[in-house]
Amino acid sequence: MTVTDHSQATADTAHSHGLGTPTPDASRADRPTSWDVDTFTVPSGREENWRFSPLKDIKPMLQAEDTDGHLEWDIPTLPEGVTISDIDTAAAQERSVRAPGDRASAVAAAHSGGARVLSIAPNTVLDEPLQITVTGTGQDVRGHLLVEAGASSEATIILERKGTATYSEFVSVDLAQNAGLNLVLLQLWDNDSVHAGEVVARLGRDSRLRGSVVTLGGKSVRLNTSAAFAGEGARVDLFGLYFADSGQHQEHQLFVDHAVPRCTSRVTYKGALAGKTARTVWIGDVLIRKEAEETDTYELNRNLVLTDGARADSVPNLEIETGEIAGAGHASATGRFDDEQMFYLRSRGISEDQARKLVVRGFFADLVQEIGVASVEESLMKAIDAELDHVNEELAEEDA
Repeated sequence: MTVTDHSQATADTAHSHGLGTPTPDASRADRPTSWDVDTFTVPSGREENWRFSPLKDIKPMLQAEDTDGHLEWDIPTLPEGVTISDIDTAAAQERSVRAPGDRASAVAAAHSGGARVLSIAPNTVLDEPLQITVTGTGQDVRGHLLVEAGASSEATIILERKGTATYSEFVSVDLAQNAGLNLVLLQLWDNDSVHAGEVVARLGRDSRLRGSVVTLGGKSVRLNTSAAFAGEGARVDLFGLYFADSGQHQEHQLFVDHAVPRCTSRVTYKGALAGKTARTVWIGDVLIRKEAEETDTYELNRNLVLTDGARADSVPNLEIETGEIAGAGHASATGRFDDEQMFYLRSRGISEDQARKLVVRGFFADLVQEIGVASVEESLMKAIDAELDHVNEELAEEDA
């Protein structure tokens, strides 16, 4: 049995937009991957994986040339069993789980001058999370990172990205048999930064990946995340939290590739938007190949529109090539914080600003808790409150 389900939900506050659907017989698995930049043409915006993207902002990242941007790594003292090293481009290509899947990440890999490797030795169990901060400075900064979790290792890695930069990257995540990795990617860029990244993961037998993506900063952020199962019994949980206000474009594309039997995937992304030019995009692709019997998968996207003019696009796609599955489904919804909700909270003595904070905090609370690191959870809630303070200030100015 072959079933292709392409659903789409978009919202511009009270208005709905029909933007067309992907070609029914096109499979997500058919897109090319390559280390050769010339495999990928410069996108025009009509391509399926670029039709929502702000190409004017991303255009510099598509040029195959060396630049003088800079990445500064703030690395704490590494615990026993964890190493960070640098390797050349040839070795980076050999050790990455696969080649890049679009031009931006292919350019990043080709012009990053090699790769940085974070390795967790087999049987290493980290009792405390390892947090690394990367600060970008300058135009067209390139990055290539490999994260390798050895067999039966357990670790939480937090990678915070900040600064003012135009940054493209390719990240490879490799989990050996029975490895467990909690990987948290924080996009806390300054307001004028642009970030285009691709994160690709390969899961060995009985491995477990929890991936959390938090995007709050940056003028334009486009992140592609994919997870491919290479061994039975593996599980991936992908969480995402994003908040866009005026002038921000935040785009998250996901691909979960069930290529072997008896694996589980869960995808949960939530976004909030405020401001007339706020824009978010979420695309979730799940492929269950004919060999992937007893697959169990579900993906969910929710968007909360706080003001008029903000726009959220949500596109879940599910391809199923076998009828022998444990479960498969997806859900997507975009709604707004409306006058009735506000009236209810105001009638109980809650100010308009506090009402908005209560609703958004409650909307994001479960995803923040999934990170599992108290200090990060607390700082993110403060960052979300700061975003809301900015929104409330803008609304107050409009009403004045």
